[in-house]
Amino acid sequence: MRRRPWLVWTAGVLTYLFLYVPLIIVVVYSFNDSRLNAEWVGFTTHWYGELLRDEQMIEAAWNSLLIGVVASAVSTVLGTMAGYAIYRFRLRLLPILVVMPIAIPEILMGVSLLIFFVMLNLTLGLVSIILSHIAFCVGFVAIVVRSRLSGMDESLIEAARDLGATPVQAFRLVTLPLIMPGIVAGALMAFTLSIDDFVITFFTAGVDSVTLPLQIYSMIKIAVTPEVNAVSTLLMLLTLVLIVIATRLAPGSFRGK
Repeated sequence: MRRRPWLVWTAGVLTYLFLYVPLIIVVVYSFNDSRLNAEWVGFTTHWYGELLRDEQMIEAAWNSLLIGVVASAVSTVLGTMAGYAIYRFRLRLLPILVVMPIAIPEILMGVSLLIFFVMLNLTLGLVSIILSHIAFCVGFVAIVVRSRLSGMDESLIEAARDLGATPVQAFRLVTLPLIMPGIVAGALMAFTLSIDDFVITFFTAGVDSVTLPLQIYSMIKIAVTPEVNAVSTLLMLLTLVLIVIATRLAPGSFRGK
């Protein structure tokens, strides 16, 4: 059978163009010197200055930052515990319970969390969003930490135990430092997922709780202005930086090794 590598290359190039050309257009038009995105008028950084003077956008950004920090911190602790438990105790049901929030569609999880909060008579707001993001991010952290643990040399722990270390001391002095890059990578991933999330936040946010994705959505219902492109560019840049840092800290977790 004759190979046709040019077909593979062509399909790959077209796929990446389909994925990244819209993102490039958003970045380019964030510098467009026109309120409308119909055509290119000229280069300007005016819209980034407008973001700093937009009180609603600043409030939404602070809400997203608060939710992301709290949700990533809590989910990192719980995800690390879950990942360690999956690795150490080999329980059949635990991996399913941990991965299920990742596997199910976000809209289904958003609706189920909304119903759950209504049953608890919990007022929708920042607290409900944070709890939802924790439930969603724990699985991602657990997978990254579990991947890091699988590449750990067990003989180091055995050596620590032979030298008289208790199980707690062995974990604190040997295991924890070895898996710390994976924990940090999981925390960065959780923060990225939290600050970018729209679907789950849409169902669990209250009237006065607006995050950055929700604010962007409310703005594009009227028109996609360069200000929307500017905030999308900044959010894209933040996400890209965090993903790069996470992949550098725990490369095997993202390459399937």
